[in-house]
Amino acid sequence: MQCGFIGLGMLGARMARQVLEAGHDLKVFDLDPAAVEKLVAKGATGAASAMEAANQVDVLITCLPSPDASLKVMTGTDGVFDAMREGSCWIEMSTTDANEMIRLAGLAAERGIEVLECPATGGVHRAARGEMTLLVGGDESLFRRHADLLETLSGQVVYMGKVGNASLIKVITNLLCLVDLVAMGEALMLAKRGGLDLAKCYEAITASSGSSREFEDWAPVILNGSLNTGFTTDLGLKDLGFVTDMGRRLDVPLQLTTVAQKMLQASRERYGGEAWTAHVVKMMEEATGETLRAPGFDEVIPNE
Repeated sequence: MQCGFIGLGMLGARMARQVLEAGHDLKVFDLDPAAVEKLVAKGATGAASAMEAANQVDVLITCLPSPDASLKVMTGTDGVFDAMREGSCWIEMSTTDANEMIRLAGLAAERGIEVLECPATGGVHRAARGEMTLLVGGDESLFRRHADLLETLSGQVVYMGKVGNASLIKVITNLLCLVDLVAMGEALMLAKRGGLDLAKCYEAITASSGSSREFEDWAPVILNGSLNTGFTTDLGLKDLGFVTDMGRRLDVPLQLTTVAQKMLQASRERYGGEAWTAHVVKMMEEATGETLRAPGFDEVIPNE
């Protein structure tokens, strides 16, 4: 197929490369020219604008950092809806608000553009290993038509039903991983203060009922000191904002979410929004005067 891809960040670049490796023609655009050049070197065609990336393609994939960025790209002054042809498909991989996703899908439908929302979950650690999961919302027949393409992007694809459902479950998964991050920091600090070998603790926890995907992937970046979760504090707070808004709309008390949100807000005030989410654990280290380090844990996110 003729594909366009807009948004070549840590996740988007890996996904775009997988589209290329599956044999599809691909036009790419990002505000960072270096990110575009890396894909051009692998066989993609560089686009001079988002509209050019969307012009005359069968499928346009976007993987953008925020709902505001997605809104600007799709409907702004040079919005790509105006460049996409009738009958083409927009695949939105960005994490966004479910209601906003429904609204944008309605705008696309008015132009004859079909829509699948496909937020990815699992983190860039697993993206580098081809183990991401795509959560898909949209018309089921459209999903079936593009299933082969989606399977090239991900180790697992879960169809969630109508547009909006995938955005909702995606922020729920991010709620769980961020609460887990706070919990793992506290757990490792207890182990350190209790005199335990932290490398042995990692081995014990990952073999126990206390393990999780996030602990397996994120505890190593705490223990090696890089704190590189591949997920910034600003992005974490954006997702928790979606969750708390939904909690209010659906009348669900979210006490743990609120605690995690306040801790990440304090981390942002201290280290900045572009700091990795694991800086919330660094804040615990500074409060106790302890460092959570252990040998044998290398950086786990490949550079390429």
